[in-house]
Amino acid sequence: MNTATKVAAYAGALAIVFGGAWAAGAAVGPVGGETKPDAMEHGVEQPASAASKLPPGLSVADNGYALNLAQTTLPAQTQQSFSFKIGTAAGGTVTEFAVEHEKKLHLVLVRRDGSGFQHVHPEMAADGTWSVPLTLPAAGSYRVFADFKPENGAKTTLGADIQVAGAYEPKQFDEDTRESAVDGYVVRLAGDLTAGAESSVTVTVTKDGKPVTDLQPYLGANGHLVALRAADLAYLHVHPQDGPGAGPDVKFMVEVPTAGRYRLFLDFQHEGKVRTAEFTIATAGTAAPQPTGTTTPKEEDGHGHGG
Repeated sequence: MNTATKVAAYAGALAIVFGGAWAAGAAVGPVGGETKPDAMEHGVEQPASAASKLPPGLSVADNGYALNLAQTTLPAQTQQSFSFKIGTAAGGTVTEFAVEHEKKLHLVLVRRDGSGFQHVHPEMAADGTWSVPLTLPAAGSYRVFADFKPENGAKTTLGADIQVAGAYEPKQFDEDTRESAVDGYVVRLAGDLTAGAESSVTVTVTKDGKPVTDLQPYLGANGHLVALRAADLAYLHVHPQDGPGAGPDVKFMVEVPTAGRYRLFLDFQHEGKVRTAEFTIATAGTAAPQPTGTTTPKEEDGHGHGG
């Protein structure tokens, strides 16, 4: 399906994101690196073709932009301001951004075991410093994704790691979980993922056993869906199958590039509050990992959302 056509048809609609592996390491690309003689876009030097072909989110630098974190460690269970800038290959700082899905920048983070998901929206100072209060629930390594589009620049997603000290107790998500309960709501996921082909999935929101037919717009639509793939840190946008409606169903056309297991997170808004439903789903034919040595209890982590 033509991506440009989707964007035109569903401008401002909700996006689904394929992102980071809780088992894989982060690939880091050059800010400018080796460039072609004509590799200039909007005055920003572009990376070599090999780097530019990396899927979004795999690198701390791409499209001539870099994610510059002010800190790479945070405490557990303590709110602290988290700051960063979007730099350029020439050493400057980007200060002008286009609005996408009602925000100039989206920040998504998750612990590498697939828990502790948060989707927040930092505020930018005049000098280009983005800041947001974060509270990370437990020790471990977290992947941070900055999703943005500079004015007159290329849409870009950059990724980097932050660390939280302490005793690390990884969670396991080895079995499919298609139903999620949060704050009295039950959200069910229907449909299958097929590697290398588009497939339709539908989330249905109910409360107290009754369909929620008055979902409120969030980021310009009825929700925002994020999928994290265990194989790598690719971060890809896909638009919904239908335009915004009132619920209880929200449909997506999803194309996963490879077989494997995914964690899916749906942010939805009702009665003035954004909540996050979590799912685990594998492509058809994917076998669950076999236990080796000690096992960790399978459990869902608490939901985090900064609005």
